Amino acid sequence: MQYAVLVIGSGGREHAIAWKLSQSPYVNKIYVSPGNSGISSVDKVSLVKLNVKDNKEVATWSKDNKVNLVIIGPEEYLANGLADELKNVGINCFGPQKAASKIEANKYWAKEFMDKCQIPTARWKGFVNAEEAKKFVESAPFPALVIKASGLAAGKGVIVAKDKEEACKAIDEILTDRKFGSAGESIVVEELLEGEEVSVLAFTDGKTIVPMAPAQDHKRIFDGDTGPNTGGMGAYCPCPLLNKADYEVVKADILQKTVDGLRQEQISFVGVLYAGLMLTKEGPKVLEFNCRFGDPETQVVLPLLKSDLFSIMKACCEGSLVESEVIWEENLFAVGVILASRGYPVSSSKGQVIIGVDDISCETNQFVFHSGTSISSEGELLTNGGRVLITVSLAPSLALAAAKATHAARIISFEGKQFRTDIAHKGIARSILHHGQLTYKSSGVDIEAGNSLVSAIKPTTYSTQRLGTMGSIGSFGGLFDIKATGYKDPILISGTDGVGTKLKIAFECKKHNTVGIDLVAMCVNDVLAHGAEPLFFLDYFACGKLNIDIASNVINGISEGCRKAGCSLIGGETAEMPDMYSNEEYDLAGFAVGIVERNDLLPRVNDIKEGDIVIGLSSSGVHSNGFSLVRKILKLANKKYSDVAPFSENNRTIGEELLEPTKIYVKGVIPALRTNLVKAFAHITGGGLTENIPRILPKDMGVVLDAKTWIIQPIFAWLATVGEVNKEEMLRTFNCGIGAILICSERDKDKVLSKLQIENAKIIGHIINYKKNQTRIHVKNFEEALELKMRQYIPDIISQLSKPLKKVGVLISGSGTNLQSLIDATKDRSQHIGAEIVIVISNKPNVEGLKRAEKAGIKTVVIKHTDYPNRDAFDAAMNVELNAFGVEIVCLAGFMRILSDNFVNQWRGALINVHPSLLPSFKGAHAHRDVLAAGVRVSGCTVHFVEPDIDSGAIIEQAAVPVLPHDTIETLQERVKMVEHCIFPLALKHLATGRIQLNEDNSITWNY
Repeated sequence: MQYAVLVIGSGGREHAIAWKLSQSPYVNKIYVSPGNSGISSVDKVSLVKLNVKDNKEVATWSKDNKVNLVIIGPEEYLANGLADELKNVGINCFGPQKAASKIEANKYWAKEFMDKCQIPTARWKGFVNAEEAKKFVESAPFPALVIKASGLAAGKGVIVAKDKEEACKAIDEILTDRKFGSAGESIVVEELLEGEEVSVLAFTDGKTIVPMAPAQDHKRIFDGDTGPNTGGMGAYCPCPLLNKADYEVVKADILQKTVDGLRQEQISFVGVLYAGLMLTKEGPKVLEFNCRFGDPETQVVLPLLKSDLFSIMKACCEGSLVESEVIWEENLFAVGVILASRGYPVSSSKGQVIIGVDDISCETNQFVFHSGTSISSEGELLTNGGRVLITVSLAPSLALAAAKATHAARIISFEGKQFRTDIAHKGIARSILHHGQLTYKSSGVDIEAGNSLVSAIKPTTYSTQRLGTMGSIGSFGGLFDIKATGYKDPILISGTDGVGTKLKIAFECKKHNTVGIDLVAMCVNDVLAHGAEPLFFLDYFACGKLNIDIASNVINGISEGCRKAGCSLIGGETAEMPDMYSNEEYDLAGFAVGIVERNDLLPRVNDIKEGDIVIGLSSSGVHSNGFSLVRKILKLANKKYSDVAPFSENNRTIGEELLEPTKIYVKGVIPALRTNLVKAFAHITGGGLTENIPRILPKDMGVVLDAKTWIIQPIFAWLATVGEVNKEEMLRTFNCGIGAILICSERDKDKVLSKLQIENAKIIGHIINYKKNQTRIHVKNFEEALELKMRQYIPDIISQLSKPLKKVGVLISGSGTNLQSLIDATKDRSQHIGAEIVIVISNKPNVEGLKRAEKAGIKTVVIKHTDYPNRDAFDAAMNVELNAFGVEIVCLAGFMRILSDNFVNQWRGALINVHPSLLPSFKGAHAHRDVLAAGVRVSGCTVHFVEPDIDSGAIIEQAAVPVLPHDTIETLQERVKMVEHCIFPLALKHLATGRIQLNEDNSITWNY
């Protein structure tokens, strides 16, 4: 069955609703009244002229035109009883009746209702007398600084005063001066709550509630939440500031309680229940309820809805809403930026010409919803209100969505345009900590694989045990009982380690005097974990060719580390191995032996009890773990080691900050260990806090740490932000400011702390009982502590993400392996290709290359050459598609058609191809056959500009491939393909980033 619907309203919210309804297979007619010029362009939409304030006219028209469902956008029509009138004539309405709309239309009634139903909200009191209200402001036992007109005031009836004087002024304006007319006949004076505001909207049929993803609106007109309040300057969804636990509280204790409470009052609520919330320290509290979709929240929520909106609305009206039938997009974020006219919110300007909307609307996952526009007699798009447009972008990360939406807002122009450039910035840090994709594993280090190796080799190591061996591998150090061999009571502890890829940074910076300290630190801190004082140290230095200066610097660092640890450097091995290492590169390994009395051996696992104290010792930075991930992040950030570090507190370079040596804890910790009050010590190395602390705990014990009790250095906030590293990965990769921890009983904490004075130790947590399926190492407040520092870096990453990318079209005919290399490269931010593929065109249907593009979310088009009388006609058809998507560069990736001269000349300087030989040798379609026939020993591939003469364009990149004695066409082709996949993206990068330019004489100008 096909249905007709009527949408009441004229803003961006109604545009988004109509747009989403148009996607329903069940809807064939969408009437909108009064609508706007943007809504009129939506598929299936017809604008109708109705007096939407006249309930009977709307109801009669709907009945006469066989409308099945009416959706009401603005709250004033709901408060005016339009839903009641529609019910009287038997038409379903998605929107509550007048009695239920009081939850928004009468703030005094709503506050009484919340108190009655025990719904968490701010403390308050209602007034009709200005003097009494002002006395209350002065005497209230809480900051009574929020003044609300009780009635509807077009979203502007709430004043959040900065002090009592401003609050009293607002009271006079509303009650005495009648600023909001009848809406201000009474007011609510409310407690000023502290926290972040979040909106949670829910579908409801009057019994069941189905919450939507949380969103966050931005009310103030200017960046940084400054300036006067507005109807909303932008929003984003989902908002990560509302955690899962609080989301469940909102669902059960706020939304469901509200619907249940209304039903107990014999009031049915059908439609959208909107809860405006403040996330306080005590949990979520209601600031206000709305009885309809929010604006601009709707514009960022509905694009994430996978389910059919009409079916959901119909189910609400029929009382059959089921939560499982409402499905949302996963791993996708929406950000909307409002473009307002000059003078808004005090006034608005109308009639300014708007340009650039079509440039945004043609982009994938980019939308422009109209809030206040009209069309001139000449067909020009004009401003027609305070809020004019909203640019909405969808992307797999909140940062990228924000960057795209803000960039789109810059592209659209009209005189007097206003927009905020920081929409969603408040949520980006938390979103990264929740959803960041970069991991230690993706940078080449697999923690799970390391754990698996330990398990796999344990049986082998057991086979080497002899008298005196204690414990097993996997602990911080290796234990050997000297007494078992005839010695007295001491136990020797050994530890061995390296410095890892931190050495790569030393090579790049040509700074070798600190990595030796790292080497000692990594070994002696592990030995210290068993209560042992280091006795001696040996090193292993391996290189390709011995450079005396470099080796001396390294060994001097090792000596300095030994002095800090109080142990002797008694020997080592220098191995010179030509061809094993590149020039001036080396590897390091260290071996430390310490000693401890048997009775002082740590950890004393059996002594650790619930309630014991965890003491944290600060780190000096990243120390020596996680550097593969650090280096990956630097690639993403396009930073050099010589750049001044954005996170440096004393203007040091990135290289200098990263080469800060690992802290050696021996001399600061040994006095505390000698008290015999410390039950365990853990060195926070590879695996971070969450992987290292369990190594010293009983199996039935866990730890709760409070991240607000220690200082997380700025470098960790920068790494998390720029690398988009989630909180779990941060905690299992980096030390996050804590280089070591000790455990002692509550009663002994003061004595232990007194012995740790030179380490500036802090109590950071406690021991808890641990049960399976619980988080064993819980770091509370980590998000809050880190995101405060992360926010300062958000504008920089938004700026980077906002840089426009060249739009690329790729022409294919087959499997698309070169296409895949271009897709992978353009989607890998660390490669900085400077381009995005917006369309893939194939002259053959059903080829594998089309599937590759579709899997990557790239638009595909099949244009069969056999459908056209000649090459020019076929190429013209391709041009139509390329131009429609704004393509700036065309790549030929296995495109098996000869292009017409007209096409080649039109795209000259922006058309590139990869050829499977080292041009100018072996041109044409049979390069591999010709190479083998000629008996040459070297072939390869070439990326070149395309000219009318085949394979004659200027060469951009080449790579050689040896021809082996027994090569066939197939084996040579496969090896050449591997190299093509490397140089084709590189050539595209040259062109997209402006490194190269093709000249008239077919030469290339290189700009770097």
